[in-house]
Amino acid sequence: MIGYYVIIGVSMLVSWLVSSRLKAKFEHYSQVHLRNGMSGKEVAEKMLRDNNINDVQVISVPGQLTDHYNPANKTVNLSEGVYMQRNAAAAAVAAHECGHAVQHAVGYSMLKLRSKLVPMVNISSNLMQFVLIGGIVLMGATRTIENPNGNTTVLAIGVALFAVTTLFAFVTLPVEYDASNRAMKWLKDTGTVTTEEYVGVKDSLTWAARTYVVAALGSLAQLLYWASMLMGRRD
Repeated sequence: MIGYYVIIGVSMLVSWLVSSRLKAKFEHYSQVHLRNGMSGKEVAEKMLRDNNINDVQVISVPGQLTDHYNPANKTVNLSEGVYMQRNAAAAAVAAHECGHAVQHAVGYSMLKLRSKLVPMVNISSNLMQFVLIGGIVLMGATRTIENPNGNTTVLAIGVALFAVTTLFAFVTLPVEYDASNRAMKWLKDTGTVTTEEYVGVKDSLTWAARTYVVAALGSLAQLLYWASMLMGRRD
């Protein structure tokens, strides 16, 4: 299991480094105030109108980094800071979340796929750790000279559950990048932000996207580790 803890440790370290860099970027671009004076709420509402989306509501939700689009009730949920602030960082987040609303409106295929995976991911996330540990214990308890790997059935189920979460992480990547691209294009084409402000928007969203890349690669590394255990490795 040492290899697994090494993977976890490296993944957590890289995730922390990227998250710290992202936080620093957002703090920096929170000081770049929009020349047009628009708040995150106003940016979001304008992007929705410009894309002929009239059935999505922009609301404020408590907390930090709680911004998200909810396709179930068609709401763009902006954290309190983003909702009220009038800077490049707020504009970036607001437009990005509206990018998801646009994806929903136009039937973006990867968003549809991610939505279909959500129920499976919820089940897999709740069960996979218990199944993986149980699988390792069962393998150890059933090893014989004739069958040095022992019974691998339970571990195989655990690996399959983990594969679902890894698939979800990689499906999320194009969804997030596409939402950011839609946001940046709209902000630039409509002149909602100036050239200087656009630099901040692009830099903020680039670092935000990297957090999803790190999560996906970390999930893949863990999946490969468990798959190697299933194939007979002991370390």
